[in-house]
Amino acid sequence: MLKARVITALFLVAGLLGVLFLAPASVAAVAFGVIAALAAWEWAGLMKIDSAGRVLYAGVVVVSCVGTWDHMAGAFVPMWGAAAAFWLVVAPLWLWRRWPLVANDLGGYAVGWIVIVPTWAAMVALHAHSPWLLLAAMALVWVADIAAYFTGRAFGRRKLAPAISPGKTWEGVGGAVVAVLLYGVVAAALAGRLPSPGLWIPAAIALMLLTAVSIVGDLFESLMKRQADVKDSSQLLPGHGGVLDRIDSLTATLPLVALAMLWTE
Repeated sequence: MLKARVITALFLVAGLLGVLFLAPASVAAVAFGVIAALAAWEWAGLMKIDSAGRVLYAGVVVVSCVGTWDHMAGAFVPMWGAAAAFWLVVAPLWLWRRWPLVANDLGGYAVGWIVIVPTWAAMVALHAHSPWLLLAAMALVWVADIAAYFTGRAFGRRKLAPAISPGKTWEGVGGAVVAVLLYGVVAAALAGRLPSPGLWIPAAIALMLLTAVSIVGDLFESLMKRQADVKDSSQLLPGHGGVLDRIDSLTATLPLVALAMLWTE
């Protein structure tokens, strides 16, 4: 299992870096679209849809990506706004109430769409702005996840959401926040974009918000898997589970980063 996990991780990293820094924007958008299609196929699986329905839903998501790509100037921002509203308001309420996904339920299809398609749009827009910006946004989530895991393992006592993800703790959340703040300082310094002293507090609040939202994204997918009674969203990635397992936190954070990019330009 460990060997498969390492080999898969190496291929994923190499593929990601190749797409980010070697592929033209159109090819990168297609690659991100493949990720969206696979994630949609897995989402339909969590809804217990049959094989044909899963493929059909993946096709609907691909068509949505193509359609919004043709009208990105007018389509992307409303999608990011809807995604932000979902992750900041609806998803926390969903976690609290633990609403279920139901097969062939229109609401379940709509939630999958709002989880996946705006993420694809954010990846396309952030990559077009700068591959480094997209990588930095993704790295923020990875830093939060790794710090939460190791801090939780070392110091975790108080469970964050035991009924959803028993391994997560409030101490892990604290470790993630500290690590992301340090990451933000280092990343800004390397990019030569350190904020003026008057903006330190707003910048810190923004980083903490992104950390919190990334955790919500992680917990949300954990709830979906628990309700579907599966450990992973699929077995597409040997040793790593499925695509949704790898992008759960990214689906929550990247649309917000894309909105922030527009506000700070």
